[in-house]
Amino acid sequence: MQDMIPLLKKGALVAQNPPAFEQIEELDEVERDALRNEVLHKWRQPGALYFTVILCSIGAAVQGWDQTGSNGANLSWPVEFGVPDTPPKTGALPGVNYDTNSWIVGVVNSGPYIGSAFIGCWCSDPLNNYIGRRGTIFFSAVFCFLSVIGSAVTQNWPQLFVTRLLLGVGMGSKASTVPIYAAENCPAAIRGGLVMSWQMWTAFGIFLGFCANLAVYNVVPIGWRLQLGSAMIPALPLLIGVYFCPESPRWYIKKGRYANAFRSLCRLRNTPLQAARDLYYIHAQIQEEADIIGRSNYITRFIELFTIPRVRRATGASFTVMLAQQMCGINIIAFYSSTVFVNAGASNLTALLASFGFGLVNFVFAWPAVWTIDTWGRRTLLLFTFPQMAWTLLAAGLCFIIPEQSRAHLGLIAFFIFLFAAFYSPGEGPVPFTYSAEVFPLSHREVGMAWAVATCLFWAAVLSISFPRILRAFHPVGAFAFYAGLNLTAFVLIFLFVPETKQRTLEELDYVFAVPTRTHAKYQLTKALPWWFKKYVLFKKGLKLEPLYQFDGAVAADQKIAVIK
Repeated sequence: MQDMIPLLKKGALVAQNPPAFEQIEELDEVERDALRNEVLHKWRQPGALYFTVILCSIGAAVQGWDQTGSNGANLSWPVEFGVPDTPPKTGALPGVNYDTNSWIVGVVNSGPYIGSAFIGCWCSDPLNNYIGRRGTIFFSAVFCFLSVIGSAVTQNWPQLFVTRLLLGVGMGSKASTVPIYAAENCPAAIRGGLVMSWQMWTAFGIFLGFCANLAVYNVVPIGWRLQLGSAMIPALPLLIGVYFCPESPRWYIKKGRYANAFRSLCRLRNTPLQAARDLYYIHAQIQEEADIIGRSNYITRFIELFTIPRVRRATGASFTVMLAQQMCGINIIAFYSSTVFVNAGASNLTALLASFGFGLVNFVFAWPAVWTIDTWGRRTLLLFTFPQMAWTLLAAGLCFIIPEQSRAHLGLIAFFIFLFAAFYSPGEGPVPFTYSAEVFPLSHREVGMAWAVATCLFWAAVLSISFPRILRAFHPVGAFAFYAGLNLTAFVLIFLFVPETKQRTLEELDYVFAVPTRTHAKYQLTKALPWWFKKYVLFKKGLKLEPLYQFDGAVAADQKIAVIK
């Protein structure tokens, strides 16, 4: 790289004080125009960047498709395997323990999330270390491809449970890696919009899964097998296409392969100057982290998630947003919407059609977040949508009180569930994975993301196991009211403990998480909340909110202090 020293010097000058690039004499007008366009035309990015993010996020469709495949299959496989969890409308069958069977159905459905939370997520750190981001994604795609084929040919429920555990190995390592990979490749100004394509493709996979459920509904008696096995479809292009993507430049630099890192950045940025600037950014951050944290192994990095203050705050914030995704109740619909609609008096076909409507709403309303996540911010989206999800879920539950003979019974239940999905999709849908992928320092990014995803999928497993029993014990009204209350609890947790990360470089976030959690919570209660009340309730004008963070000038000089605190 000796012949590139002049270019690397210019990149370093820009990186040291980005707002002052107009005053750097070494830059020519073409290079200045490229830097201006980062602000004026932030979506004007190389095709390789878009290809990388979109293709790898196709892997999320496997997760969404599998959720809905099992959703529709839940109406058939328990009967075929002799563990029916719902009595027929003609009355309970003698000798059948429906309570025990509901636990069995819940455990089988939770298989992917148990496999993810206890195996897949924790494989991602060593896999990323040894074979890189692309290699880990390929590894996960193999499991996601083969395991769903296996689930389609099982002969009893224990076999089905094992194949779904294996699916979880792929899902966990994929979910822990793809958002990191996308976040490391994207410029800060559009990182949120591109990384959240993970959620876009999850929503698209959910939608396509419901389409597949309807397409094979009348294929008796193997319809449920096709519903489970069809999740192999999005895994195939991921298997083939991942090696056409550039490897993460941050991973290359972490391994000392600077020439490879620069080549990756040249594919991912519009000009060599921007590639050189980002090469300097990444190099400086890795050097700083190595000086402060030193070399560590997997076990010590996991322990440091809870012992180093800057990392501990990121761990707590990512835990909160991931836990909130399960508390909001979206997965009681994604996993069990067909069961819920059957309980509301719908036929199997009508339940699948209503579930298809849910999937369509979930996908369509995920689109606005591509723009709003980097405009309004992650925290703002969450704080707006959680109260809306609470009242729509409560309304859906109360509609079960309407007599079943009334046409309004099923119609209003479906309406409020669709409305709930419309609020979920641009908020708690895309934010958790985007947020968790960007808050950890590079030294702890893999293990931190593994922790965040394991948190999310562990509680998804708990939800999947418990909801059939909750539905039988609480009935739909109580079950939906219970999750409406959890939405309000999640709102309070996010308000107090989740800092905003909108349009901050991955390096600047060290500064954000230097602020102690207690200071952040106190600021929200004593300054932000009174300001909001006076401005939006009392309609007082001219009010100014004192900022919690100061980002005047370059942040580079403050980064070391921020990480140490």
